[in-house]
Amino acid sequence: MDNAEVAKRLYEMAEMLEFKGENVFKIKAYQKAARHIEELEEDINVLRKKDELADIPGVEEAIEAKIKEMLDTGTFRAFEEIRQTVPEEIEEITSVQGIGPRTAHLLYTKLGVKDLKGLLKAAEEHRIRRIPGMGVKMEENILIAARRQLAEGSSRRFPLGVALPVAEEISKKLVDGKLIREVRIAGSIRRWKETVGDIDLIARSDEPEKAIEAFTCIDNLQEVLEKGTTKGSVIYQGNIQVDLRIVKDNAFGSLLQHFTGSKEHNVKLRKLALAKGLHLSEYGSKDAATGEQMPCATEPEQYEMLGLQFIPPELREDRGEIEAAIQRKIPQLIEAGDIKGDLHVHSDWSDGKNTIEEMALAARDLGYGYIAMCDHSISSKIANGLSEKRLLEHIREVERLNESIEGIRILSGTECDILPNGKLDYNDGLLEQLDIVVVAVHGAVEQDSKTMTKRIVAALENEHVHILAHPTGRKFGKRLPFKMDMQKIMDAALEHEKVLEINSAPQRLDLNDTHAKMAREMGIKLAVNTDTHSPEQFANIRYGIGTARRAWITSEDVINTLSLKDMCRFLEIP
Repeated sequence: MDNAEVAKRLYEMAEMLEFKGENVFKIKAYQKAARHIEELEEDINVLRKKDELADIPGVEEAIEAKIKEMLDTGTFRAFEEIRQTVPEEIEEITSVQGIGPRTAHLLYTKLGVKDLKGLLKAAEEHRIRRIPGMGVKMEENILIAARRQLAEGSSRRFPLGVALPVAEEISKKLVDGKLIREVRIAGSIRRWKETVGDIDLIARSDEPEKAIEAFTCIDNLQEVLEKGTTKGSVIYQGNIQVDLRIVKDNAFGSLLQHFTGSKEHNVKLRKLALAKGLHLSEYGSKDAATGEQMPCATEPEQYEMLGLQFIPPELREDRGEIEAAIQRKIPQLIEAGDIKGDLHVHSDWSDGKNTIEEMALAARDLGYGYIAMCDHSISSKIANGLSEKRLLEHIREVERLNESIEGIRILSGTECDILPNGKLDYNDGLLEQLDIVVVAVHGAVEQDSKTMTKRIVAALENEHVHILAHPTGRKFGKRLPFKMDMQKIMDAALEHEKVLEINSAPQRLDLNDTHAKMAREMGIKLAVNTDTHSPEQFANIRYGIGTARRAWITSEDVINTLSLKDMCRFLEIP
């Protein structure tokens, strides 16, 4: 176990003790020891070998014995014993905004509430207000928070599209050029995982205590959880936990690498380091023979010290990246600057906010050479889908604008509904008049797997179709992916030379990284599009690029990295 893992286990012990209503001094003792272990600049395993665990502030004799037991076995007896007396699901309750361990224990003992659904039911039935000290207002707040938690589908995780803007907002607040020179986002956000548990920030400062003080005083905080000398932890608006760690310049790269993760990636790195006679931790490498600490100021230095090619954060999931780095075979992953155009754009002809011209000019300002105007088809009535007559007018409007706007080509297209029976919303004669045809499922989304698969495959067999948009149909917190046989869908896409979309809309990220990697390995071409409905949404391309990079995708795998000339050749249009 490393420093972070030992500290986490001690924090968990404190939380369970608090749930049981144990002595407050005992609880604080575990919390204090955990906090100081987190802030250690030396590997706790090394301190144990040197018999210096007792020198860590807060680590008195009883906790020292438990740490030794942890380092030997991965846990300690007292922790396992108390865990048997605490309901496993109780973490769902303590993750709800406004409910700490003591309140969770009260709800459990008085009402039998031990999971999120039970909490929601108790609040809806107005049983919480009857507990002395609770009241109507607290019950209402718990009900709101519990419903939000349940809608998100996970008690501890937030969509990347929610967490990343918050992380950037906080980082911007903190960097003043004096007290805090630089803040970097780490953790699963930096790896562009589609959901994240909390926000990890790493910062440079010559005055760490003042920097932590400033962090715990920023606007929109709900609660300060911890304020140490080099680490602070808060709950930010929206019930998101944010941890900030301050590190010296010479170890910045080591700490950034460690807290970027993933855990599985870091475990394999530590094994590789041990084989080279090194102990790897968040503070760099330590020579096992001499005890010399070798911190790294940059991440590339950290990987080079282990004999590895630099591994981009998006690949650090122990999915073959370390083996590839040993052989210097990490590919040149796609970047946002490789994108030459967007092939899924909406205007105010359907459910977009701006005119075709305004969207084209905004795309040109981004340096794009083309965009495809793919407004919705007639069956998407809620999205003001285009009738056949309006689609013909739409085509003529695109032709007119192409004659007057320089520097960008507007492709006439559609986001055509795949109807429940597998047919398309427009006839072949109409589709033939378009430059590009993007198809998607929007209605009858509850079909069984066999029916949905047959439906999508039928659409991919149509000779006029180019791209399948947001293939699995998922929306975070709103809709699960369609029931479908993805292997058969991809087989059809490969056979009929169709393109699958990585939809960059933060609420979709569809295809996900697993399916996108599967497509790439099969040789299926991809398109990274924004599905934008307003000019500012073009910026969402970064989410799609992050997903693509997690899937090991290069610019050669993505069609909208093609130049305008090559794109027209691909689409077989003049």
